[in-house]
Amino acid sequence: MRRFCVPKFKKVLDFYIFYDIYIDISQKIIGSGGQKPRFFVKERRMQNKHYLQDMLEPVIDGMGFDVVRILTIGQKNPTLQIMIERKDRRDIVVDDCAAVSRAVSEVLDAKDPIKDQYTLEVSSPGLDRPLTRPEHFSRFAGYEAKIETSEEVEKRKRFKGKIISMDEQKNIIHFDMDGTEYAIPCDAVSKAKLIITDELLAEYAENHPEIEL
Repeated sequence: MRRFCVPKFKKVLDFYIFYDIYIDISQKIIGSGGQKPRFFVKERRMQNKHYLQDMLEPVIDGMGFDVVRILTIGQKNPTLQIMIERKDRRDIVVDDCAAVSRAVSEVLDAKDPIKDQYTLEVSSPGLDRPLTRPEHFSRFAGYEAKIETSEEVEKRKRFKGKIISMDEQKNIIHFDMDGTEYAIPCDAVSKAKLIITDELLAEYAENHPEIEL
C-alpha cells in the first residue's frame, strides 16, 4: 500500500507529509514506519456513498484515477482516507498520491465541508484491497475474499471463500465457500476485501521482482 498523509489544520497553510510503502501480512507491518488506524467505521460503499463522494470523485476521476473508497476514520481529529487506483491499472506511485492529495486539499479548503481538525490520507488499496464496486468482483474473479452483508443471504451474513464470477446484469456475486456456491446480491454487501494468500503474494512477486517480500 502506498500512503500519503497530510495533517490538515483549519486556516493554517503549513503542512507536513510522510510516505510509507508496506505490505500487511499476518497483522504485521513490513516496511518504513506507519501504523494501522486505531478506529474503523463500517462503510457500505456499494450501498451508501460517503458524504464527500460527489464533491471529490469528479476531481479525482478527471485526473485519471478511480476512487476505490472514501472513509472517515475516528471521531476526534478524524482521518479522511481516500483510496485510489489508476484507470490504466498501472501501479500507484507517491507522485500520484501527492497530486491527488493537493487537488483534494484545494477543493476541501475552498468549500470547507469539514469544520474541525482532520488528517487527509491518500493511498493505494494494497494487496488485501477493499472490493467496493461490482466491477471489482468481475476483475478479481478467482481470488479469495471475505464478504459481509447487511442482511442474511441463505441464513448467513459472513462469507470467506473464492469469487467465482460477477453477474453484472443481475447484480449478483457468485461465491464459493467450502464447496457450496452462494448467490450474493451486490446491494446486500456492506463490506468486502481480498484475502492475502500465497498465490496472491506469488503473483505480486512475479509482477514486482524489484520488491523483496
